[in-house]
Amino acid sequence: MINLEAPKKAGALINQAYQAAAEVFRPISRKYDRAEHTYPAELDMFAALLDGLNSSGEGGAGAAGVRRSGSDKEEKGNRNGANLNVVLGTIEMCWGDVGLLLSMPRQGLGNAAIGSVATDEQLERFSGMWAAMAITEPSFGSDSAAVSTTARLDGDHYVLNGEKIFVTSGERADAVVVWATLDKSKGRAAIKSFVVEKGTPGFEVVRVEHKLGIRASDTAVLRFENCRVPAENLLGTPEIDTAKGFAGVMQTFDNTRPLVAAMAIGVARAALEETREILTAAGVTIDYDRPANTQHAAAAEFLRLEADYESAYLLTLESAWMADNRKPNSLQASMAKAKAGRSVVEIALKCVELTGAYGEESLLEKWARDAKILDIFEGTQQIQQLIVARRVLGKSSAELK
Repeated sequence: MINLEAPKKAGALINQAYQAAAEVFRPISRKYDRAEHTYPAELDMFAALLDGLNSSGEGGAGAAGVRRSGSDKEEKGNRNGANLNVVLGTIEMCWGDVGLLLSMPRQGLGNAAIGSVATDEQLERFSGMWAAMAITEPSFGSDSAAVSTTARLDGDHYVLNGEKIFVTSGERADAVVVWATLDKSKGRAAIKSFVVEKGTPGFEVVRVEHKLGIRASDTAVLRFENCRVPAENLLGTPEIDTAKGFAGVMQTFDNTRPLVAAMAIGVARAALEETREILTAAGVTIDYDRPANTQHAAAAEFLRLEADYESAYLLTLESAWMADNRKPNSLQASMAKAKAGRSVVEIALKCVELTGAYGEESLLEKWARDAKILDIFEGTQQIQQLIVARRVLGKSSAELK
């Protein structure tokens, strides 16, 4: 039986994350929104705190992996709520500022990939490294199977050639997990992920993008030109298994999509709380004991937005709970990401609409800008709906495009 209430043992974690968000993130949120591309030095001490939480198994507010390879003992049983803890912590931190959370050292999406598919030896070797994730290319967006960056084996190295765009923390991270194909003719099964460390010859940060939202976080364009990467930096197995496809690298998304949903929930909650305060100060009463259609129009709209938020929140907790209990959660992860991504955009924009000029004096307009990316990265709204449709109808990617 699933219980979608936050467990009592997560209370301390939630409180710590909330305090960090309220006392550190919120006060500097506007500062780094304006000072785009400036690294927030205030984050270093929190990165160390999250390192300790993640290494202890308690989970924090960063990107952790879902381990699915190994012995039967590893496959069975509850992970002591590790995924749920990370989701709950992420919600609180993004209530403070989602761009600052994305700037946290050693909490990148590449770290989730390493945690999900790396061997035990690789986990130890890359421990303490800040890893970004490089998937998208100029020629494709949501279709991860269209990777054209190549990886050619040459002795004890792979030679990478290609370009990646929209890489979160691409400039600041210590390394990048790069998706590349070993053999384009063999399709998805030949796509593997490689850890490429900064300073590797042939690895270049081309530029850092200017953005609408999450401006505290850097988003880079990367180029790989005859970049030689040690063969042992290929995550997982180098064998091309056409029967399995590229399930290994895609496995990362089952973990990171609930995290992005959690980011969206944190931003949505922040917008709703701020809007409630502004409406209350303006004399609008929100009454949960009366039908919405008998209340002020702004109150009725607020109640609708809050219900949308609650449904996204519960879907996200469900997907994390399933991961903790070793249940396949690909469907639920995509449902949570699709729902939360769509909801946060509508909630944030509607909150700006409801508050009018009052919203300009708060962070509401910033949250409206931050919200849009949460419906796009880690798989757009459209690709999530496609994945959900495939799972519900029992169709393959070839049958339902």
